[in-house]
Amino acid sequence: MTRLRCAITDDYLNLALTVADWSKISDRVDVTVFNQPFASPEAAAGALKDFEIICAMRERTPFPRTLFAALPKLKLLITSGMRNAAIDFEAAKDHKVTLCGTQWGRDPTAPLAMGLILELTRNIGRESARMHAGEPLQKFVGMEIEGRTLGVIGLGKLGSKVSKLAQAFGMNVIAWSPNLTAERCKEVGVGYASKEELFATADVITVHVVLGPRSRGLVGAADLARMKPTAYLVNTARGPIVDEGALLEALTQKKIAGAAVDVFSVEPLPVDHPFRKLDNLVLTPHLGYVTEDSFRNHYSQMVEGIDAWFMGEPLQKLA
Repeated sequence: MTRLRCAITDDYLNLALTVADWSKISDRVDVTVFNQPFASPEAAAGALKDFEIICAMRERTPFPRTLFAALPKLKLLITSGMRNAAIDFEAAKDHKVTLCGTQWGRDPTAPLAMGLILELTRNIGRESARMHAGEPLQKFVGMEIEGRTLGVIGLGKLGSKVSKLAQAFGMNVIAWSPNLTAERCKEVGVGYASKEELFATADVITVHVVLGPRSRGLVGAADLARMKPTAYLVNTARGPIVDEGALLEALTQKKIAGAAVDVFSVEPLPVDHPFRKLDNLVLTPHLGYVTEDSFRNHYSQMVEGIDAWFMGEPLQKLA
């Protein structure tokens, strides 16, 4: 039997081969791991052109139609998650590439969002850095979140989970999204608000909608202008949901107290991005799903998926 080549892309932390057992397919597949982002679409095409199988981490390397056209040997593409906005599903189908996904176990993004809220309001990381630098006493005055209002944009699985975590900290929670109903808010046990009310009254606003044509730029300059000057914005969803230019202006001009952002329109965030120069912005490098448990879950399912594909029974097929 001819051995096939499998590429694992964007394994920044060198975890793929240690958190899952690839020996199950080692008799049929040679695995190559790419630890760094590709410098360009051309670089991706050049590096991946000889692989029949690719395991992709959502949503790191984009797979547009042009890349599928440049990968004539590709037969199977497995992505972490059952959605990946960086992959052209129709192009995969047109190029006769079997596209499969993996299921989430627990999604750790909600606790990260809560951690970012605590960092914004209590400056834990900033004070830790000062202590390590040998600086004396305190510099930052915190804000108590108990009794404050959290505005949740999007009340799906993640938004609901964040709501319950915030309520455990004593926060009042209100929610809005384009299709959200008062009935759904009642089910979750949070207050329903209009978009205008949420931005005008919330002390902290957190974003938990899926990126799509209707949610791109959902949080814009007019929304940020409605926020209280003491309020904070947290985005652990997707970068393009928030107008980055408008957020940059609001933070630069101190129109809001601060923000915490885990996701960006361009990832990894360019080293010269103006976000990196702001002292009222907490930045994390898309840590939402970055846990050992999460990677073990996804890579283990990728091994199972490759094995099933060899048997003619691809698992969790997307295209």
